Amino acid sequence: MARFRRRAGATPAGPVEHQLTIFEKLETFARRAEAPSPARPALRLFLCVLALMALGLVLQASHASTTLDPAAYRSEVVQQTIYRLLGIGAILFFARVGPQGLRRFLPALVVLVVVALFCVWVPGVGEARNGSARWVLIPGLNRTFQPSELARIVMVLWVADRCTRLGPRLLDLRRGVGPVLATGLFVMALIGAETDLGGALLFFLCFVSTLYIGGARFWHSAGSAITVGGTALLVGVTFFDYIRRRVEVFLGVSDNAQASDAVRALGSGEWFGVGLGQGAFRNTGIPYQDSDYIFAMIGEELGLAGTLLTLGLISAFVWFSLRLVLTIRDRYLALSAFGLLLSVSVQAMLHMQVVTGLAPPKGMTLPFLSDGGTSLIVSSVAVGLALGAARRQDEDAAAETGSPDGDLSPD
Repeated sequence: MARFRRRAGATPAGPVEHQLTIFEKLETFARRAEAPSPARPALRLFLCVLALMALGLVLQASHASTTLDPAAYRSEVVQQTIYRLLGIGAILFFARVGPQGLRRFLPALVVLVVVALFCVWVPGVGEARNGSARWVLIPGLNRTFQPSELARIVMVLWVADRCTRLGPRLLDLRRGVGPVLATGLFVMALIGAETDLGGALLFFLCFVSTLYIGGARFWHSAGSAITVGGTALLVGVTFFDYIRRRVEVFLGVSDNAQASDAVRALGSGEWFGVGLGQGAFRNTGIPYQDSDYIFAMIGEELGLAGTLLTLGLISAFVWFSLRLVLTIRDRYLALSAFGLLLSVSVQAMLHMQVVTGLAPPKGMTLPFLSDGGTSLIVSSVAVGLALGAARRQDEDAAAETGSPDGDLSPD
């Protein structure tokens, strides 16, 4: 049934009614999501992350228990625990720093990530795996990280800053949005050249979404995303065999054992799964089940209950992210929080779409759950910075009211 509301200025003869449009419904939804203070959604967002980290640790320990020998198992569990402790530390630290604390350093950070993206090709510094050059060695630690993950955070902060500084000039294609888009395209090209088409498209989606929310015209942002994304996909399918094969698998033209086994594993757990550590596909069917296909392991070992729990936590993360962003009044802080939390949310959605066959196969981790130190730490930094934006909003509100906690009531 169509929903109606009374239009303002109705005549005494009777109310003038009109059908609610989708934009009005979205506006109503946004008003319902908005909280009076960012403190509560920020706390609940943090609790969602802690719950996802705890679930991820259990899954990683379960996977290692049957795939590694006892000594390697203990080492893996310790490593995964350390990663999560570092992630919590990163959240707390960057919640203190906030986007405002990094704003003055953004030009240097942009240069740093561009240099790091070039370093993946430097012998002795970059490290290639499975035909892709995406990793850079950390001196003295014998560890690697992916500069593309860091670039997503830095460039979201940078585009939020540019939107704020340009103001109405952002509507000008030549002097406003054009140079901003060109910078984003340059960084996207560096990520795509690694080769990481999926990571490049994820980066550009977050970049142009922040740009659009920041005030750019719809066709300047959405049009560029559609054009660039379509062109990149066409070039990839034409010149890169692995991309062509993945698109063919998605379209059903050809088959891929890893992708088909992931769907089978997801559905094999029925209601409550076969039990932690009892899954068969980890050893016989799905490579990287602890990282790129961990959602399939959840479906197999924890069943529908486990997948619904995971979906519930991710959905709660998205909901509280929305509520947090809507409470922030400062434009730069709000745009930064939006882009940062969007990057984590979209990555999670893409992972689940790949595992369920709703997107072409793509190696992409599930934030806070999958194996992989860079992804977990970077996602934690993104959440920490967003919480820092909310913290700054609370401090500003308290300063305006003249109360230490921003509450005028005596109790």
